[in-house]
Amino acid sequence: MGGRVRKRLCIVHLHIASQKRNQPMQIIQRLIIVLALATLMPWTLPVHAQSSDAVVGSWQGQLEAGGTELRVLFHIEQEDDSLFATMDSPDQGVTGIAVPEVHVQDDRLMFDVPEINGEYVGTMTNAETIEGSWTQSGQSFPLTLTPTDESTSEAPERPQHPEPPYPYVEEEVRFPNAEDDFTLAGTLTYPEDEGPHPAVVLVSGSGPQDRNSELMGHRLFHVLADHLTRQGIAVLRYDERGVGESEGPSFPASTTEAYARDAASAARFLKEHSRVDAERVGLIGLSEGGLVGPMVHTQHEPLAFLVMMAGPAVPGRDILVEQTALMAEAQGASASAVDSMRTTQQRMLNAAQSTPDSAAVADTLRTLFEAQGVPEEQRETQIERLTTPWFTFFLKYDPQPVLTQLDIPVLALFGSKDLQVPPEQNAEIMRNALGESASPNATVEVIDGLNHLFQPADTGAFSEYSQIETTMAPKALQRVSGWIRGQAEEQQ
Repeated sequence: MGGRVRKRLCIVHLHIASQKRNQPMQIIQRLIIVLALATLMPWTLPVHAQSSDAVVGSWQGQLEAGGTELRVLFHIEQEDDSLFATMDSPDQGVTGIAVPEVHVQDDRLMFDVPEINGEYVGTMTNAETIEGSWTQSGQSFPLTLTPTDESTSEAPERPQHPEPPYPYVEEEVRFPNAEDDFTLAGTLTYPEDEGPHPAVVLVSGSGPQDRNSELMGHRLFHVLADHLTRQGIAVLRYDERGVGESEGPSFPASTTEAYARDAASAARFLKEHSRVDAERVGLIGLSEGGLVGPMVHTQHEPLAFLVMMAGPAVPGRDILVEQTALMAEAQGASASAVDSMRTTQQRMLNAAQSTPDSAAVADTLRTLFEAQGVPEEQRETQIERLTTPWFTFFLKYDPQPVLTQLDIPVLALFGSKDLQVPPEQNAEIMRNALGESASPNATVEVIDGLNHLFQPADTGAFSEYSQIETTMAPKALQRVSGWIRGQAEEQQ
């Protein structure tokens, strides 16, 4: 499936991911999550010996959140009169999250998990069952725990993750964003021969992402960078602003425009590197990164070529409405339920962009949430998230005008089973916009059977991401590297 455009003819889910390699965990989000900051309950309950003895050991449960099923394990130990624990999310490849506070009183217990801004409150109904709820980002989800003999959680297999030694050079780098006055940090990989080599900047999707764009235990950009570098292409991947070793204000205080300035700084840095051919520096943008790429070339720093992987071609508001409906369908929701979700989402987003006055928007949203019976605590945190600079910009931004201004070779790829940036909604509009541009070689393709992450998928549902061992399908990797090598040869 796919089409070519040549001149003349020619984004509710939740996941846990690493904020920094070997650093505390935090909630991040991919294309869109409309959640809010958790409000933790103050607990100062003493440990009672009988109850604490009963909870010592490993407990497991299944968390269902936003159509996603995730296994959760708590490993509880006792030392003197104190309880402590660790938490695993094996489906996301995350283990050993610290649970520094475990409180028990009679048959009630609470786990405070500050690293991911979450807590679990439950009641031990019998020796084999704890019934309770998990609260994170302002939302609560039922979670029943039962004993397990599993002392440790095995992370899902990720056979594509590269392991050293690498047949190329890996260099830890820092580079300035002079316009915003802070420094970004990343990893540059390039072939061992002197070059100079064609090069790309990797730009990730929404939410505070590290240099590997890690999601559900998949190191997307590590896999992509490794493949490209083995094909003779230098690659710079970096921690987004405010993440890992990079400075600057993080998501959601920064908009897509701000992330474009960071990516432009990365491109400038590459052009000055001795192993890089400054005339053959391009950019690969994944998801929201597909919005960033065209901004970089048309507003900040000229690029030699551009690859957009699951890049939106319509405003964020339209993406969100369709995304909500498709994900609900994938989870088996009825047609009437999907229609109801679509209507509710449209009303909420209409309210969120009804006026530039954030106070007025908050009042409108408050009235809407009250009518829906949303609890006050969740209502206020949802409003806070819906009125952030990032979300406000994303809702309104239309990428088509910038797409029509491109004058470099462009490859736009979509997965046929992408439910987050659906090809049915975006591919043809992307094709038409690039057809109006001055791009000498614009190609739009829909790769059959792949999801938003370009994994081989069954339904494309978010719940499959962690279950699929493949991080990025070889046919997607090969399409990207082959296209870039072709452009680099023409530009040499």
